[in-house]
Amino acid sequence: MQWNLNALSSPLHFYQLTGLLAPWFGWGALVLLLGGLYGGLIMAPPDYQQGDAFRIIYVHVPAAVMSLFVYTFMAVMAISGLIWRFRFADVLLAGSAPIGASFTFLALVTGSLWGKPMWGAWWVWDARLTSELILLFLYLGVIGLLAAYDDKRKGGRAAAWLTIVGVVNVPIVKFSVDWWNTLHQGSTLFRADPAIHSTMRLPLVVMIIGFACFFVAIMLWRARCELLERERDSEWVDTLFRG
Repeated sequence: MQWNLNALSSPLHFYQLTGLLAPWFGWGALVLLLGGLYGGLIMAPPDYQQGDAFRIIYVHVPAAVMSLFVYTFMAVMAISGLIWRFRFADVLLAGSAPIGASFTFLALVTGSLWGKPMWGAWWVWDARLTSELILLFLYLGVIGLLAAYDDKRKGGRAAAWLTIVGVVNVPIVKFSVDWWNTLHQGSTLFRADPAIHSTMRLPLVVMIIGFACFFVAIMLWRARCELLERERDSEWVDTLFRG
């Protein structure tokens, strides 16, 4: 089967393509996550200061990275839909929002679990934590707008505008530890000289890629379901399921 840009404008071809790609990303995510967890939880040595408590980074850091990545992806989809009229932008945005919210919630919970022994408190109004919490509220706002309208197109436009306005929070989350004096430690991975040993860094990179593949797989499946709901009265859906 050959795919081209014209094929992507067809709901049927988009549905088939996403169905073709999703399992590959799903199996890739499974392999990477199992390998990353084995490397991080078993093979990596304890941290010289935090001991084994540092191992929560193998969930916390990928979740935090993906919380920013997913929102940025949603903003790109929002712009594509509003300006370039990409037909499936709303579908991809709607499919991404709950996953991004889940990543953000996971980052906040694991951050609290990490912060208790390190800072002596489950929560502090630190710049990084507060901006990440705002990001969660933005995700919930997008999800709420998508569900608030009977007309999916109106809901999609409203959610797209909120996504675009809220994307300003993404660099605030990322650079908050550099711009303000915060309790949260600075970046140890995404820098010219990573401040983490390779035996700890490699499983962390594998986990981040695994989380990314997981996101793509689930997002594609959700986008397929969203497309079917929006196109349920279309001829191609009737033909696909009833022959």
